[in-house]
Amino acid sequence: MTRKAHLLLVDDDANTLASLSRAFRLAGHEATVCDNAARAVELLQSEKFDVIFSDVVMPGKSGLEFLKEIKNAGVKAPVILISGQANIEMAVHATKLGALDFLEKPLSTDKLLLTVENALRLSRLEDENRELKRRLGRHQLVGSGVAMKKLLAQIDRVAGSETRVCILGETGTGKELVARAIHDRSQRREMPFITLNCAAVPAELIESELFGHEKGAFTGAAGRHIGKFEQAEGGTLFLDEIGDMPVAMQAKLLRVLEEGEVERVGGDKPVKVNARVLVATHRNLEELVARNAFRRDLFHRVYVFPLFLPPLRERPEDFAELVAHFARQVASQNGWKEKAFSEGAIESLQRYAWPGNLRELRNIVERLVLLAEQESVTAEEVELALPATNSTSNAHSASSPAGASGTLAARTESFEREVLLDEIRRHNFHMTNVARALGLERSHLYKKCQQLGIDLQSLRRPE
Repeated sequence: MTRKAHLLLVDDDANTLASLSRAFRLAGHEATVCDNAARAVELLQSEKFDVIFSDVVMPGKSGLEFLKEIKNAGVKAPVILISGQANIEMAVHATKLGALDFLEKPLSTDKLLLTVENALRLSRLEDENRELKRRLGRHQLVGSGVAMKKLLAQIDRVAGSETRVCILGETGTGKELVARAIHDRSQRREMPFITLNCAAVPAELIESELFGHEKGAFTGAAGRHIGKFEQAEGGTLFLDEIGDMPVAMQAKLLRVLEEGEVERVGGDKPVKVNARVLVATHRNLEELVARNAFRRDLFHRVYVFPLFLPPLRERPEDFAELVAHFARQVASQNGWKEKAFSEGAIESLQRYAWPGNLRELRNIVERLVLLAEQESVTAEEVELALPATNSTSNAHSASSPAGASGTLAARTESFEREVLLDEIRRHNFHMTNVARALGLERSHLYKKCQQLGIDLQSLRRPE
C-alpha cells in the first residue's frame, strides 16, 4: 500500500515541471514546483516534503550545491537528482553528498513512480528503526494471568479487521500499548501509527492538529501543516482521551469518519484520507452521552468493539512478571545493575491500591532499583517507597468501607468523602486533574465537595 506523498520538484525548465507534476498528481501524490534552487531552500524552511526531485544543471545554484546545502541544514527528506547531462562521476559525487538516486532524462512515468515508492519505503523503514530503538522494551504487553489472556485473545480477534475499537480503562492501564498491539497485528502494520491525546491539545488547536492547516490560515501559520489524519495515511490513528474532545470538534470528527476526507484549516478542497481510527478514554462515554457532553452519533461510530482494560489492583497474578519487566527495563536504560525483588516485596506491592496503575508501578520500581542497598529489594524498602497518603492499610479501607457504621446512604457519603479527599491530596489540589481522574466535570466536582462538607480553603492552610 503506497501512501500519498508531498513532493518538491525543482527544475528551471517549465515543461519538465509541468510533465513531472502532472504524472505525480495523476498517481495521487501532491507536487509543489519550483524553478530555482534558492527558492526551494526557502520553501524547505517553512514546509515539510516527503521526497525532493531536483535537476542538476540550473542557472544560479546547481542541483549539487542545492543538495549539499539542504543536507547540511538537516533536511531528512530523500533527494533524487535528475539530469540530461549525466555521467558516472556526477552520479558518484551526488551519492557522496547524500542523494538517494540519480536519474537520467528523459524520464518514464513508471520509473518516476517506482523511485518515489522506493524512497517512501526507505524513509518508513528508517523511521520505524528509530521508533523501535526508542520503544525497545517500553511498548510491550506483559502478563499471563486470566485477565491478560482474555485481553490478548480479544486483540487477536479484532486486529485483523477494520472494525473501530474503543479502549476503556483507568489512567495508566496501558491503553496506548493495546492500540499499538492492535496496529502491529493488523494488515496496516507496515504503515504509520500516529497518536493524539485529545485532552492535551487546547480546544482552539485540535482541529489544526487533526486536519492540518494551510500557510496563512491563522496568525502564526507560517507554513503548511499536515494533520494527524494525513500523517496516518494507510495506517492507524489513535485518539486517546476522546471523552475530553470538545463537542464542536466531535461533529467535525464524525464527518471525517463518515466521508473519509478532511479539509485543512484555511484549505479550499477536501483531502481523501485512509486511516483506521482507534479511540480510548478513562471516562464513561455512555454517561457523557446521557449528559449531552458527547455526541450520540459519534458514540455509535467509535464504540463498535469495546475493550476493557483491568486496573492493576485486579491483576495480582501478573505482579511478579510486571515488576521483573520494569526492573530490567529501567536497569538497561540507565546502565544500572539489575535488582531482584523478594517474595515479601512482591506481596507488599500487591497489597497497594495502585491508583496510577502501570505508570505508577513503573515509577515505584525505578525508585526501588535506584535506592535498594542489597542485591534484592525487600518488603521494608517497598513500604518506605509507597506513598504515605495511600498506604496499603488506607487503600484497603478506602476500597472496602465495611468497617463503617450507619445507614447505606451515610456509608456511601463517607466513602465518597474519603475518595475525594484522597484524590485532592494526591493531585496537590489541582482540581482539573482531580476531576479528570474521577471522570467528573470541574463544576460537578466543586458541587460535590460542597455537598460533602469539604472546605478546600481550610485544607490548603498549613497546620
